[in-house]
Amino acid sequence: RSSKCSLKFATKHKIDELHTILAEYGKVCNVFIKHFWDNGTPPKSALLKDIVDLPKDTWLSARLRKVCAREAIDMINATKERWKNKPDKMVMPVHKGKRMYVSCTIAELQNKETKEFDAWLHVASIGDDHIFDLPIKFHKHFNKLALQGKRLNSYIITEKYVQFSFEIETGKKKTGINAIGIDTGIKALASLNNGTQFGLDTESLIECIKRCEHGSNGQKQARRAFKQRIDEVVQELMTHFKNIDLVVVEALKNMNYKSKLKRRLSKNMRRSIGTWAYRYWLKRLEQACETNRVSFRTVAPFYTSQTCPSCGHVDRGNRVGQVFQCLKCGHTGNADIVAARNILTRFLTGLYGARYKPYEVKFV
Repeated sequence: RSSKCSLKFATKHKIDELHTILAEYGKVCNVFIKHFWDNGTPPKSALLKDIVDLPKDTWLSARLRKVCAREAIDMINATKERWKNKPDKMVMPVHKGKRMYVSCTIAELQNKETKEFDAWLHVASIGDDHIFDLPIKFHKHFNKLALQGKRLNSYIITEKYVQFSFEIETGKKKTGINAIGIDTGIKALASLNNGTQFGLDTESLIECIKRCEHGSNGQKQARRAFKQRIDEVVQELMTHFKNIDLVVVEALKNMNYKSKLKRRLSKNMRRSIGTWAYRYWLKRLEQACETNRVSFRTVAPFYTSQTCPSCGHVDRGNRVGQVFQCLKCGHTGNADIVAARNILTRFLTGLYGARYKPYEVKFV
């Protein structure tokens, strides 16, 4: 688990210096990315002096250059994994110099409680005598994770915050057979295969974000309100289903990919997806499942709301808005709930679904 602590107590001089370091860090990362992209990625154990010294015009220390090389390898491997099924679409990743990963060899959290903040993040071994301390103020979420587990000595530093990681022991996953399927939507944030829906105010929150001027304080506030509502829905789900052993959702990736082509999505839908923090929703749901020892699985999202759960007939005409009516057998129901049923069925009929059964399935 992770927690972000704001750098709002840092002086302008420290933020400017941090900006300079991040820009240099990104530049060095891109040198390594270009080299590894052209010559292949070596194992991290092979990052010796001849590789670490590849960037010539930089003042970063050898220790931090090695960190850059490690991140370059991770970025290339992540890109290849993401586009492994579409290698012709793959392009070389670029580090934007907005953040850097450091370990205890670069930074150390030192508790120095004052009236304004709780600790210093002492950052050293950067190069050219760049040594400075970032003031850190702990908050409720940080303190909660600190009580639950062990803080790791690795940090993600940006101009606005420092992200801390925690190792939390939650015990073994539940071994029961109670499973639910969840469809993520705009009308209802979470629609379950048993007919229950949560977050029915999602559309109004999205519309509030869309009405605001892009980048305005009003839009930022509306986004925060929506994320808070997501957190509430996740808590409602975990409280309502205490006996759940498995949660199955759609793998919502690349939702905007080619969305403008062939009228794949309407302009209004593209705007909704653009403001819709579905990544945040799935991440929070997965974290809640981990905390509660619930297995979290994903399935392919294709045709889940166009497939009849009774006869299996697939047709775009089966769904009209929020109403599902099978053109073949006449089965009717809420389109999102039908999608949730198909999500769970897709997992149960797959390779790993043999030992599970639907939980409180109700056909509506």
